Amino acid sequence: MQLYAITDNSLIKEEFFLETVEKVIIGGAKIIQYRDKSHDQQRRFQQAQALLKLCQQYKIPLLINDDVALAQQIGANGVHLGKNDTDISMARAKLGNKAIIGVSCYNQLSLAKGAVNSGADYVAFGRFFQSRTKPEANSCSLKLLSEARQQLSCPIVAIGGITPDNANLVMSAGADYLAVIHGLFGQIDVLAAAQAYNL
Repeated sequence: MQLYAITDNSLIKEEFFLETVEKVIIGGAKIIQYRDKSHDQQRRFQQAQALLKLCQQYKIPLLINDDVALAQQIGANGVHLGKNDTDISMARAKLGNKAIIGVSCYNQLSLAKGAVNSGADYVAFGRFFQSRTKPEANSCSLKLLSEARQQLSCPIVAIGGITPDNANLVMSAGADYLAVIHGLFGQIDVLAAAQAYNL
């Protein structure tokens, strides 16, 4: 089981930001995505830069959510793009061939196929269960995940309400990575929360 941790500034106290993410890495996270929807450019730059150093120390990739310019600025390992973000070819041109580019495909297999054809390195589907981060997000079935696994050769990320209790259902259906926000950063003991996904 590969844990993909996504930060959320509403859940992590700013003064403990790096320390909190480090606990999740120690607990078993294999990828970190920096996600901050605020417009505080200075804080975003400083946090992302510090986070990149931390990820390099643990030899795991740091991806930036939705912000190709920030990823390029700090030299992050890649980006994760949603439906209203920069297109894949433009992100690739700016970040280079070695960058990891992931794309949210929600509950649409056609979007995933298009993303792979355009050069995405992985695709993400969700939400699979009730999500506290995006309660209004469209639901995605485990059946679609299984179909995606049969038709796609790239890594598949699952997101949305994934807990240690339902994680095996998602992995069995074909997910390579479990993307988690609240299940990690919304918990009192983030180290124990991360470890629970890796049992």
